[in-house]
Amino acid sequence: MKKKIFSGVQPTGNLHLGNYLGAIKNFVELNNDEENKCIFCVVDLHAITVKQNPKELRSNIRETVATFLASGIDANKSIIFNQSTVSAHSEAAWVLGCVARTGWLNRMTQFKEKAGKDKEKASLGLYSYPVLMAADILLYDSTHVPVGNDQKQHLELCRDIAQKFNIDFAADNFFKVPEPLIQKDFSRIMSLKDGLKKMSKSDLSDFSRINLTDDEDQIISKIKKSKTDTLPLPNNFNELENRPEAKNLLGIYSSLKNSDLEKTIKNFAGKNFSEFKENLSQELVDKIGPISLEIKKLLGDKGYLDKILSNGFEKANEIATKKMKNIREIVGF
Repeated sequence: MKKKIFSGVQPTGNLHLGNYLGAIKNFVELNNDEENKCIFCVVDLHAITVKQNPKELRSNIRETVATFLASGIDANKSIIFNQSTVSAHSEAAWVLGCVARTGWLNRMTQFKEKAGKDKEKASLGLYSYPVLMAADILLYDSTHVPVGNDQKQHLELCRDIAQKFNIDFAADNFFKVPEPLIQKDFSRIMSLKDGLKKMSKSDLSDFSRINLTDDEDQIISKIKKSKTDTLPLPNNFNELENRPEAKNLLGIYSSLKNSDLEKTIKNFAGKNFSEFKENLSQELVDKIGPISLEIKKLLGDKGYLDKILSNGFEKANEIATKKMKNIREIVGF
């Protein structure tokens, strides 16, 4: 039986190397596996949990689709659509919100981090969006969901909601309880300017990240100027302790090469950073360069990108509408 895999990416613009190595590269591998049936959703409803410029949001939706395609996701093998076009997502989120308990949501650490000290000013959407995430997943009878460390808790909530709905309405196995897909041998991608901070598009310095739209010169310049320390590269993993920038750059190289970090350390043991950075830059240019060119090419054909989304909508809407009809009947509407 095929795995049914659901994953979503927020259309926030300026997708970067961290997004690629942390999610999109894995999506491509899942898409290419004949044993998988994949749905990739541009989660624009999630994006508006914080204020968005409407014009930029529309542009970012297309850019996310272009990034999917440029990275190697095949729209003929998988469903690619944007969340807001399928109204069942919003409707299911309300029903599941009436099943979820506030105590469960109060334990969500990501809300506490994003809302900061003044939680009273955070939107209700930011608080309750894990319920919408559960609706996204459960509408498609997803069996597996690729998750990083920051989303594990949300998937656990999704599983709790599915089980409680099935019990509350005596609907045995109506909602499939999805399993996490944890990416193996993956190094978390940190800022090129601070190895203790996650690579982020919100960082004021563009030199803190490799954008997926960067050209060859920009990539080389950013790696050349990336922060390091004064010591040679380590001889073993233990020597990486308290060297976050060295660990980050070695981790990026390993992820690009699909190689074990220990093997990368062994290959560059004792060498200086300038030599290593030349190798890293070349790997990035070889991998990100073609993606960057293809993204720019695709963004020049908005009609094509909209056609991909339209085709994806038809497929996703058919599945989600049928599931939502059954939800209404079970609930008593």
